[in-house]
Amino acid sequence: MDRLVEPKKVDITYETENPILYEVTDGVAWIMMNRPDFNNAQNGQMTYALDDAFQRAVNDDAVKAIVLGGVGKHFSAGHDIGTPGRDLHHEFDKRLMIAPHTNKPAAELLYTREQEQYLGMCRRWRDVPKPTVAMVQGACIAGGLMLAWICDLIVASEDAFFQDPVVPLMGIPGVEYFAHAYELPPRVAKEFLLLGERMPASRAERFGMVNRVVPREELRDATAAIAAKLAKNSRLGNWLTKQAVNHVEELRGKRSAMDAVFHMHHFAHAQNDLVTGDSIGGVSGKSAAASNKAG
Repeated sequence: MDRLVEPKKVDITYETENPILYEVTDGVAWIMMNRPDFNNAQNGQMTYALDDAFQRAVNDDAVKAIVLGGVGKHFSAGHDIGTPGRDLHHEFDKRLMIAPHTNKPAAELLYTREQEQYLGMCRRWRDVPKPTVAMVQGACIAGGLMLAWICDLIVASEDAFFQDPVVPLMGIPGVEYFAHAYELPPRVAKEFLLLGERMPASRAERFGMVNRVVPREELRDATAAIAAKLAKNSRLGNWLTKQAVNHVEELRGKRSAMDAVFHMHHFAHAQNDLVTGDSIGGVSGKSAAASNKAG
């Protein structure tokens, strides 16, 4: 049960050395996911580059607000489950006092990795002391939701849609950063999860999950205008306001709910492994995309 295993050797081909682009303009840090050929699917390389970018923005006193976006047609198609750059079995230097994952057997490998790269990292970014704005266009699917939801505000283009299809695809109760029932009314959250259908930005705005919906061609300017207003606020005032609202969410049980669902999530992974021999039930990036288009 406690034995360690030899880390699995896999071929990983990164299409870019810069999965994240970073620039600062007028006190606003623009953090842009940069895997457009793979719809900004999030591999470990991107996740740790995101963490570096957020840390860079936090450390720079000239930065007063942060924008998170994605280069290309889509904000993010979610976690990388099928590109040449999928690096599940690559060991990165951990940021959150989590043990190495690649030498752990069976379900322990995923459980260890996702404690940091998914749940832990998202919580870390949610709590950065500067206001954050997600700029969402096109698809915001599964792991993409996690990145949008950690931001304080969300500005979406009219063609944006939100989706978590992992229940019908994999039998898994939503992504690891389980904010669904906090972002949406409970019955709508159940619909969102159980049916796995796309939610247009216009509907998401009605539920308060999105702050503004604008034409695609106006997305960057609209986001920049909001970020500019945030950058003019008191630095401490922004931070205290974030802490105040986040604290209310914690009083409502957000953190403990996420902890509970994270364990359900990994029970479902283990069940898939036992039944199909694959933690995500044999779903690939291509099969998931094909199913989504068919739907």
